[in-house]
Amino acid sequence: MKNKKKKKKRNLGGLIFLSSVFILYSILFFIIPDKTLISLKTSGNFFLKLIPILLLVILFMGLLDFFLIPKSISKHLGKKSGFKGWAIAITAGILSHGPIYAWYPLLKELKTQGMRTGLIIVFLYNRAIKIPLLPVLIAFFGLKFTVVLLIWTVTASLIEAKAMEILE
Repeated sequence: MKNKKKKKKRNLGGLIFLSSVFILYSILFFIIPDKTLISLKTSGNFFLKLIPILLLVILFMGLLDFFLIPKSISKHLGKKSGFKGWAIAITAGILSHGPIYAWYPLLKELKTQGMRTGLIIVFLYNRAIKIPLLPVLIAFFGLKFTVVLLIWTVTASLIEAKAMEILE
């Protein structure tokens, strides 16, 4: 019963937001039509660029639902995943590419299937490490700085993840 109420409330919030944006654009169109049209064009172009990413995320989520069972996710990324879970999250974070917002639906799906919050934090934190940019980082700051920075980034992700799990 509570889940239905939460779902209705969430859907209502989205409709309220969408309606507010529509009303705001309508008002702005009468006040400053030229800038409003530019804004709408920019938003439309952004949405068109976002469509392939969203389709890819939907595909990943479908493949996850098809191939992975919640028991499997709980085993590798759940509460008792241990070192293996942390290693998977760190590695996946470092190897992941694309815009961060594209990963949110997928991570939410994994969370509902049993992925622990700390591993999500570690994944998101370690996205800051970009393998293709490491040579540039080394060229500007040196190897020693880069190694120390990478170690601290991974360490900080683990500390913050553990802190969040304690707060939960």
